[in-house]
This record gives sequence, C-alpha cells and structure tokens, in this order.
Amino acid sequence: MCGIWALFGSDECLSVQCTNAMKIAHRGPDAFRFENVNGFTNCCFGFHRLAIVDQLYGMQPLRVKKFPYLWLCYNGEIYNHIRLKNQFEFEYQTKVDGEILLHLYERFGIEKMASMLDGVFAFILLDTANRKVLLGRDTYGVRPLFRLLTDDGFLAVCSEAKGLLDLKTSMSTPAKITAFLPGCFEVFDLKLTGKVESVQMDRFHCCTEEPKHAAYNILEGLGTGGLDSSLVAATLVKLAKEEQLLYPIQTFSIGAEDSPDVAAARKVAAHIGSEHHEVNFTPEEGICALEEVIVHLESYDITTVRASVGMYLISKYIREKTDSVVIFSGEGSDELTQGYIYFHKAPSPKAAAEDSVRLLEELYLFDVLRADRTTAAHGLELRVPFLDHRFTAYYLSLPEEMRVPKDGVEKHLLREAFKGLKLIPDEILWRRKEAFSDGMTSMKKSWYTSLQEHIESEVNDSQFEKASKQFPSNPPTTKEGFFIRQIFEKHYPGCCEWTLHYWMPRWIKATDPSARTLSIYKPDKDQ
Repeated sequence: MCGIWALFGSDECLSVQCTNAMKIAHRGPDAFRFENVNGFTNCCFGFHRLAIVDQLYGMQPLRVKKFPYLWLCYNGEIYNHIRLKNQFEFEYQTKVDGEILLHLYERFGIEKMASMLDGVFAFILLDTANRKVLLGRDTYGVRPLFRLLTDDGFLAVCSEAKGLLDLKTSMSTPAKITAFLPGCFEVFDLKLTGKVESVQMDRFHCCTEEPKHAAYNILEGLGTGGLDSSLVAATLVKLAKEEQLLYPIQTFSIGAEDSPDVAAARKVAAHIGSEHHEVNFTPEEGICALEEVIVHLESYDITTVRASVGMYLISKYIREKTDSVVIFSGEGSDELTQGYIYFHKAPSPKAAAEDSVRLLEELYLFDVLRADRTTAAHGLELRVPFLDHRFTAYYLSLPEEMRVPKDGVEKHLLREAFKGLKLIPDEILWRRKEAFSDGMTSMKKSWYTSLQEHIESEVNDSQFEKASKQFPSNPPTTKEGFFIRQIFEKHYPGCCEWTLHYWMPRWIKATDPSARTLSIYKPDKDQ
C-alpha cells in the first residue's frame, strides 16, 4: 500500500501544488519523495511509501539504468513478477516487484504489459523517449486511482481524490475529478509544454475472461482458495505451516462482547490455532469515528459508510497495538458467490449471474473502496485472495444454476466445496450471512439501531423535508442518508458525482441497503 501522485503540465508553481500530495501521507508512513521530471519543469511525481520489499531500491518514482527514460510510480503488488522475469529472462536491477512493468512495457507495449500482470495495482508510467504518459488499474480496482484533466491538457493523478481537490489550474471552471476505471489503461501524448492529450483508452481485462497471464502459470502451482474471512484465515494458517513460517498468523475481529461475529471468530481462531485479537466495539465509538471515516472514504454511500466504521477501528487497533502490516480479507466473496441475502429473490439463475457480474464490476465504488480506504488510513496493506483473476473467471464460467442459493443457504456451492475439509468448524461453514450491523454489535442492541437513534437526535423532520432540494443529485431518501451526505458535503462540496449511485439490493422494494430490513433476513438471535 502506497500513495502515488503526479502532475503533468502544471501552470502553478510545483512547490505550491505539492502540498496537495501530503493529503495522502497516511497511505505511506515510511518515506516520502517529491521529484521533478528532467526536461519538463512543470511535471513531477510525489510518492508516499509503505515499505514491504527492497529497502534500498523501493523508493519511487522507480527508474533503472537500462531504461533511463522510463519513470514509474505504482501502488500495489505484482504476484507473478518473478515468474515473468524468469519466463522472459529479464535482468533486474532491484528486488522490487514493480520493476517488471518497465521490462514488459519496453518489450511488449502497454496493452500486453497490463494484461500480463497478476496482482492488484494502479500505475503512472512516464516514457520521456516517446513522450507518453500511461495510466492503468487492476481488474477490480482494488488499488485506487483518480485523475483530473483540464481542457488545456493539465493532467493530475492521485491514489485518492482528496489529493487533487485543491490543485490550482488556469481554467475558469473547475475540472472534474473522476475515478480511473478498473481493468483499463489510458495513453496520453506528452507535449513539449508538459501538457497532455488523451489518445487511447482501452480495457485490458474483465472479470468473466480468463486472464492472459494464466498462460505463464500452471494451475498445479495454485494453493487452495478461501471462502470468506474465516476460510481465508484458515487457508493462510494451513499454508504457513506448510512453509514452516517462524511466526504465527494473527487474526482479528471487532464487535461487542456478546456479538455473533466475535463469537464466530473466536471459534474459528481456536480451531485453526491463530494468534487471535478481539477489538471491543461500542456504538459510541462508532458514532465518534463517523466523520473521520467519511473523509477517508470520499463517499456518502450509506452501506459503505456503515460497514467501514468497524473496519476503520480494527485497522487502527492493528496499527497501534501490533506489528502487522499486511492484512488479508474476504472482500469480493459475496459479489462473486451470490452471498447477499437478496439473491434468494432473484427471478432466475441468469438474472442472478448477471447481477453477480455487475456487483464485481462495481466493487471499486463500494466494497474494495471501503477495504482500501479504511486500511490505508492507518498505513496497512490489504490483500484480497478471493479476487484472484483466475479463480473469479473460473467461478463465473460455471453453470448459472450451480451458483444460486440452495436449500435456503446463500454461497451454497462454495460451502459445499469446503465440506469435509475441516478447515473451519461446520457450524461456521454453514452459518447464514449476518447483516454487518447485527453481526458486529450486541445481541441486545445493534449498531444499526444505535446509529438511527443518534441520527434522529441530529436531523429533524423539517431539515429532512428539504433534503431533495438541498441535494438534488442522488437525493437522500432517509435521515441517515441525509446525515451522511451533510458530512460529505462539508468536506467535499460539489463532489456528489464521486458516488455514482447508492448500493441497494435488487428484486425487492427497499429504501435501505441493510439486509436487516429484508423480510427474508433472520439474524442469529432469531434462529
């Protein structure tokens, strides 16, 4: 996890502009570099580093002697870099995984380079020899990337939108900040003035396609895939034992002492033998953290904000109380395996399959956005094994009828696949999905209920009646939505387009995204 930032064709003094790069300092607490580009005095890179590999050469922009005209700033992990290095007999100068981008680009060009990367990434690549600027982002947008492009060709790029918000431009009207689309790359011509012109925008991979990098990796080399956070943890412990790691795998859960999720996590940890941490959660803590969470998220989506609070607080605990930096999580499993409770209402297996793909394509707006921002806020690096390119493509290729909920249980196919392996207790393997607000908090009173009570005291009926006039774009339909939107607009006025739409369940009449509002939902305490 790092923070990347770059400007091309700035009309304002770079020493003034670079203060904006410090707004993403939390993403890389270990080191910072600001570097001008030779021959282009109005172009520069900013980089915040979270050090994981190669202490000597790990700073960016990454440059190597063999290609002195290439400048690379990237955020992510390239899992197959050693395999590709050996396959094509590249001579490395560093131990940095991102060096593979330079070699692949030089030999094959941008499209093949991007399509051969197995990993999560966002990159800014400058080629001064051919005067090109190139951007790219991984298939699911696990690593974030935003861009600002003015009509006169000033380009600014950053890991988070907040790093672009206060940039000075020569234009009378403010330029839009947009999320760079996952699975895509963009090519710009770099003019002698430092300004750019977009000349190509293409998609190099989508989730239903077998990734091109699969040709360079035999399936026998793969470990077992995980189901959700419990199965990911169990699989990690199993692999750690096989690799004879000298340190224990740590697991973390957050919730009230009597919450269902904490109890379930405790059983899993005892079963797999991890070093387990329980983080106590109170609604009061959650309410106090709301504004910080919304600032980090850069979103006013209701379910994203709700679900982010717990992940933000557990990330804070991990940073302050442990030496763990790389975190594994189960993001993507519900989207891929039709794990949301509303899938029980799908009119047909075909409709369910189509919605699963839609959810995967929108992960960058919701779940992986939440996972990235809440962990990056505390300088942690997130890994999401469930979004492995080959695994997702394989799963989506299975017959539609196999992937729907079965016998009243969502994610039935994957639960069945792990049946009998005893990776985790059967009662956890077959446990129904909890609404986040119910799973994390007390059996006596949920986070959802506590939050609604707080909002009732903060938003009166008169204020809410004016919500659609005050916020005509994506107008909030609940007091909670109004409350969250007010906080968002306080920090990001006029940026409502950053949230394209609200996450909502399909095939039912719903005004709230929470599973607990669905008639088919029954929390643990009601079963």
